[in-house]
Amino acid sequence: MKKILIISGGGRANGNTAQLIKAFMEGAGEAGHQTELISLNKLKVNGCIGCNSCRYGKPCVQRDDFNSLVPKIKKADLIVFASPLYFWTISSKIKAFIERFYCIAEKDDNPPLGRYEKYPVRDCALLMTAADNYFWTFEQAVSYYNFTLVNYIGFRSRGMLLAGGCGDTNGKPQIDRTGHLAEAFEFGKRIYEEEEKPAQEG
Repeated sequence: MKKILIISGGGRANGNTAQLIKAFMEGAGEAGHQTELISLNKLKVNGCIGCNSCRYGKPCVQRDDFNSLVPKIKKADLIVFASPLYFWTISSKIKAFIERFYCIAEKDDNPPLGRYEKYPVRDCALLMTAADNYFWTFEQAVSYYNFTLVNYIGFRSRGMLLAGGCGDTNGKPQIDRTGHLAEAFEFGKRIYEEEEKPAQEG
């Protein structure tokens, strides 16, 4: 069993992203994993202000909800970032949440190229929805996910589900008219499937 923390970064209460998350959680639950959903719509998490107080052994100086989420981040085996596509990338709420990881970083005396500190190593995954479904629709979001979370922070990606073509942004959610909910269920159900298969006898 894995502890899966889902961070929802916006969208309507029962919109496309919310429905995608629900399907993913149902699949993960069926596989026996423990899931918890955190909605950044209901919390206040500001972006990093670069004061560097956290570099002197102090908690983040900002008095918002992020500090209460740190224990959940550290206990999770997998953090799933879920967001609608806003201006061709992840939502500002998700980005602010990721920026605050700076305050849980530790000194790294031998940093690899391009990094200055080390972070708690976790698995990560990306769930996104969008009205459009062009070949470039998710390009910026995927680039940010790969560069920031995987290459820089050092998380291990368990995959992405990029659900395009979910209906007009001015209309009702239409993700239920696509196959994305079924994909999300299977994604959640099988996200650790390879690890859980018993080793074959030689």
